[in-house]
Amino acid sequence: MMANRLRTLLTMLGIIIGITSVVLLLAVGDSMKRFIAKELEQLGTNMLFVSPGGDRAQQQRMRTGAAPALTMADAAALNALPSLAGAAGVLQGGFNLAVGNENASKTVHGVTPAMFKIRGWKIDKGSAFSDADVRAASRMVVIGKKIADQFFYKVDPLGKYIRIENVSFQVVGVLYGEGKQVDGGDLADYVLVPITASAANLVRLPFPGNVHYVVAQGKSGGNLQDAIQDINETLRDRHHIKFEQPDDFRIDNLASFAETAQKISAGLAALLGLIGAISLIVGGIGIMNIMLVSVTERTREIGIRMAIGAKPRDVLLQFLTEAVVICLVGGIFGIMLATGAAAAITSTGKFDVFITLQAVVVACGFSSLVGVFFGFYPARRASRLLPVDCLRYE
Repeated sequence: MMANRLRTLLTMLGIIIGITSVVLLLAVGDSMKRFIAKELEQLGTNMLFVSPGGDRAQQQRMRTGAAPALTMADAAALNALPSLAGAAGVLQGGFNLAVGNENASKTVHGVTPAMFKIRGWKIDKGSAFSDADVRAASRMVVIGKKIADQFFYKVDPLGKYIRIENVSFQVVGVLYGEGKQVDGGDLADYVLVPITASAANLVRLPFPGNVHYVVAQGKSGGNLQDAIQDINETLRDRHHIKFEQPDDFRIDNLASFAETAQKISAGLAALLGLIGAISLIVGGIGIMNIMLVSVTERTREIGIRMAIGAKPRDVLLQFLTEAVVICLVGGIFGIMLATGAAAAITSTGKFDVFITLQAVVVACGFSSLVGVFFGFYPARRASRLLPVDCLRYE
């Protein structure tokens, strides 16, 4: 190996590339699964979203000119269900926000104080509005960090006013944190007002008391399917839907989205690992080719060794050891390259990739197996050569 450094290095290069691929792709797959799990945990996998719609809306109510709807009373009825930790209605719409000469179009959510507990929203500065504020339809607003930075840069926003569609709302709180929410929005970009203030000043609804959708939260440790069944029965009873008629509402279960996302991420992680394994197999084939050439070139060496007492298993072990050493050294360099690549990806701040001990162990074990598997045939061929033929070989 030392006498043919360039050839050894080129042979090792295939293993280095293969191990780098295996370790890095396994790390990316694992990081992707952890990222998805973290995002879903933030959203809450026991969340249920109830919205108006369904076959009944298209087939029956649309014919009579009546649109299916959910109401604040529906949300209150769901909130009383023992299988739910809480339920609250939401009004939302896109409106123009302005402070001085600064203005922007944002989605404004009309909510109740219960929504802060259901969605796990926390206040960084100030406070959330109360039930009394909702009853009074007080014009107050809780904003996200990005909204605060945009309209009140380096100024304390508490007590200041934001005009929403030329209606002044006083800032009473700033939300803590940021990140994508289940509706696709960013928590730091949220604008929250009392639902009654939204209905009175912003959203124009055909009937008072209507909401765009209801957010419900299953009880911790409870059966989410039981909660879905309770919601279904309660709303069918409240909406006077007969047995043979379909629902005029839809229940979206975030847990089913989480399960689907986990399956997809697991499949992608397996696919990435397979791609890396293919690269390693290609490197192993290169080792076998070079080892076969080496056996041919060292035929006389093999003959001399066997003539002075070496047994076939000694020759087999010699060539097998060379193949394994090439793979292990290549594996070490591959792990180092993969670690550097993972650090480079993480440094971008867009995606965190961490090399796990499991990935390193799998890579080292796999590289050893590749060395044994692809080195065995050349080594066995060398061990079966006859000494007399080896010594006569030119």
